[in-house]
Amino acid sequence: MSEEDGQAGDGDHGGENDQNSPEAEGSPAEQTTDCEGVSFDLLETRLDDLEAEIDATETEATLDEVESSLADLENDIEQAAFQDTTEDEDDHKAELTDRVADLSESIEKKRGPYVEEVAEELQATADTIRSKELTEEGLEAVGTAVDECLETVESSLERSVSRHSDTAAGIAEELTEVAGRIESSGLDPDDDEEQIEQLLTVVGTLRSTTDEARVFEDLEIREQLRRQGFYDVLEPINMRDFPPEWNAIKIYEKRGEPEPILDAMGKFDSDFMEDNILDSLEHFAPPEAFEQVHQLAQRRNRQPVRILGRIGDERACDTLVDFLGGGSIELEKTALQALGSIGSEDTTEPVAQRLVADEASVRSTTARTLGLIGDTRAIEPLGNVLAKDESDNVRASAAWALVQIGTKRALKLAADYEDDAAYIVQTEAKKAVEALPQAVPR
Repeated sequence: MSEEDGQAGDGDHGGENDQNSPEAEGSPAEQTTDCEGVSFDLLETRLDDLEAEIDATETEATLDEVESSLADLENDIEQAAFQDTTEDEDDHKAELTDRVADLSESIEKKRGPYVEEVAEELQATADTIRSKELTEEGLEAVGTAVDECLETVESSLERSVSRHSDTAAGIAEELTEVAGRIESSGLDPDDDEEQIEQLLTVVGTLRSTTDEARVFEDLEIREQLRRQGFYDVLEPINMRDFPPEWNAIKIYEKRGEPEPILDAMGKFDSDFMEDNILDSLEHFAPPEAFEQVHQLAQRRNRQPVRILGRIGDERACDTLVDFLGGGSIELEKTALQALGSIGSEDTTEPVAQRLVADEASVRSTTARTLGLIGDTRAIEPLGNVLAKDESDNVRASAAWALVQIGTKRALKLAADYEDDAAYIVQTEAKKAVEALPQAVPR
């Protein structure tokens, strides 16, 4: 080739000192460009070379190098101003950028496998086992799969790893410990690739078995209860009665055993069974029922509200106070009665505010609630009700409440109405007179 021919070329690459010239030192993948009038074909060639390098790469270090070269090339594509085409420049850049994305994905697929992936998968499996309510069959299947998985782990780590627990919580805890051992094992993605791949396979199998293991939610409700021994309290004669669950609940109530009742309560999707369970809980009001009954009370149902009063847990007070003045007279009266049963002096003020309710029955219930709470701060407002309320029933309730508080000051206020025109007020006032000699001087 003449010197003149070498200088002229075909217009694609410019002079002999052009860095983009095919004669420049280094492979296209290693070259850099000033991006002025860069050839579309040259960028494609560089991408082809990088693709070949990715296919041939076997180590993480080499992948890092190729990834760095790909980042440089992506930057060149972004800045390129093509000189050899009349087509839309953005279309060319989009085509090259898509190839860069594909090569980047290829690099990620070539990476690993990593022990961190194995540890994460095993921890996720442990969390699933911990959160599932497995049947006996489901737990047995999971246990078998765990044993098989740990055999492979033991071989890979060259240290003893085995299952000791037969409970879901225990197995989950052991798997968490094994996950930590795997993560700190030092297995290398290049040197120990086969071992890590094997671990990923067995842990994936364990995860699938765990996901498919039967849980109680998969069974019919009656079958769930049977497996938990709910019906064991029944004799053949009452097992035939319909529904047998009702008889079992009555027996558990008589025994004072709330746990089976509460468990059944969480399973039955039946208004009939819920009503009967609530009836049972109302009879003996076990403290263990608080959470479930409190949740039902949020729906503004009166029976759960009554049960909360019988349980007597002060945690219910905020909920019950929210029902005061809410529009439903019957719900408000039930909430007031429950607050009276609980007897927390922290509720005295919000309860006393209902002494001025429009409905006389609410005012009367409020006065009696204050009497049950027994807070001496209620003496003065109760005295005002006794003196001024237009309803004799409300006034009688205020006098009754003062007698319940029972201090000398409270009894004197009530005793002053011994000759009241209303007989029901007189009756409570006479009780105050009788109680005065033994009253506490407050």
